Amino acid sequence: MSEQTTQSQRRVVVAGAGMAGVQTAVALREQGFTGTVTLIGAEPHQPYDRPPLSKAVLLGKSEGSAFDVDFEALGIELHLGREVLGVRPADHELDTEAGPVPYDVLVLATGAEPIRLPGVEGVPGVHLLRTLDDAERLRPVLARQHDIVVVGAGWIGAEFATAAREAGCAVTVVEAADRPLAGALPAEVAAPMTAWYEDSGAVLRTHARVERVEPGAVLLDDGSRLPAGAVVVGIGARPATAWLAGSGIELGAHGEVVADDGLRTSVPDVYAVGDCASFPSGRYGERLLVHHWDNALQGPRTVAANILGETPAFYDPVPYFWSEQFGRFVQYAGHHAAADTTLWRGDPSGPAWTVCWLKDDRLVALLAVGRPRDLAQGRRLIEAGTPMNAELLADPARPMKAATA
Repeated sequence: MSEQTTQSQRRVVVAGAGMAGVQTAVALREQGFTGTVTLIGAEPHQPYDRPPLSKAVLLGKSEGSAFDVDFEALGIELHLGREVLGVRPADHELDTEAGPVPYDVLVLATGAEPIRLPGVEGVPGVHLLRTLDDAERLRPVLARQHDIVVVGAGWIGAEFATAAREAGCAVTVVEAADRPLAGALPAEVAAPMTAWYEDSGAVLRTHARVERVEPGAVLLDDGSRLPAGAVVVGIGARPATAWLAGSGIELGAHGEVVADDGLRTSVPDVYAVGDCASFPSGRYGERLLVHHWDNALQGPRTVAANILGETPAFYDPVPYFWSEQFGRFVQYAGHHAAADTTLWRGDPSGPAWTVCWLKDDRLVALLAVGRPRDLAQGRRLIEAGTPMNAELLADPARPMKAATA
């Protein structure tokens, strides 16, 4: 049997129809895969993009955010509204609500699920913001201009608070840590962002732990009672991998699928990509678990290339994400954990500034607020590993690419 015939008979099944799953299916076709491609999604909706949910969809400026992909023309079979229940690698079968689906190659792209606030099951008016249905449920809440309490001052909490203020709601954000974005950024970098809440008319309460939620109110552990027509919980997300229990596929400390540098799992013929998987970064010398859109966009090309198998592909990106909050465009590239120098470009109390993280004079990460050119140039400098001149870099008037050693 010729190689071409063999390839055309191969069945690739992708579990998860979010960005990572859709892009894997598209990349397979773009790279010339001629076998069967089946995309299985738990939600009944046409596959859609998530970032607009906390912005345009929430505010009623857009009905949805379906991907502009002609699945039929690409020969991609869609099975929507079908939950995956388990995988049996020895049988090469994926178990779903509608029965088993055989595969030659399986791609895990089930993403992440929001962490729920304990003790709120069944309490009316408590919301998450992860899916299109979540956004649809929240839209009338904003339209009615309820008092809203947001639990968690992370990226999603800030974005939701921004939309709620724009809709005219009174917003209180409660955060257990001492600052916003405590899990993502060092204290001195997150500190200037505290003022953004007040500037927008939102109230930020730090060191604030939720004791319990009851209809119409949130009670904090210090005895405060906050009126709440609605409560939106944004306290993080974890890989949606509980369904893999007993499969033999190795999971990491956070429940993520442990993938190698080609995004293969510990089990033959199974790959993992996007929010549900971690990968070893040669660039940063550690394993990364990246819950951001760009990772779900880039990783699938590596998966598709390795499924086709003509030349091995390795995944070692400079992580990137952005957030629009309180009238500011915030972008981050890289990974700052091992940096030995933190350097500022511009005044953090002003509208536009950048923080650079260096290790051994090389840029390893940067956060740019309202300075997209810094981000674009900085990302390339990180990728190239270019030595930087710290004194020149600290001058915000000088382009980053002109601040090399």
